[in-house]
Amino acid sequence: MSDGTNASPDLLEKLNAALAWEMRATVLYEHYAAYVKGIHRLHLKPFFETEAAESTTHGRTVREQIVKLGGVATKKRDATEIVHTTDYKVMLQEAFKTEQKAAEGYEQILAISGEDSELFDTMQQISFQEQRSIEELTQLLD
Repeated sequence: MSDGTNASPDLLEKLNAALAWEMRATVLYEHYAAYVKGIHRLHLKPFFETEAAESTTHGRTVREQIVKLGGVATKKRDATEIVHTTDYKVMLQEAFKTEQKAAEGYEQILAISGEDSELFDTMQQISFQEQRSIEELTQLLD
């Protein structure tokens, strides 16, 4: 490509959307770790902190793939509102929505990752982790 990238604009756009969503997820989980109250804090604070760390790692991985492909990584998190609450059920519902959207984004990336087996494998691993988070949140919400 004449712009120096090794990937389609659509792929880079979807990778940047995933990166922006991971940055948003990091903020959401850090916020909820700080604000979860009562007896639920014992278990949910570490859960949210672990999810924040996972989102940071996912974001770093996606950013590295964008750079590898010759793209320019976004520096802005997704602008979707982060609901402020101290209600742990609302926190878990918002976390569930966040993980679902992330999983959908990675499925879109996988569908267009083409011949790049490293990109496909890397995004598939993240997709599996997102699915595990969805499963865990489903259990927590029951």
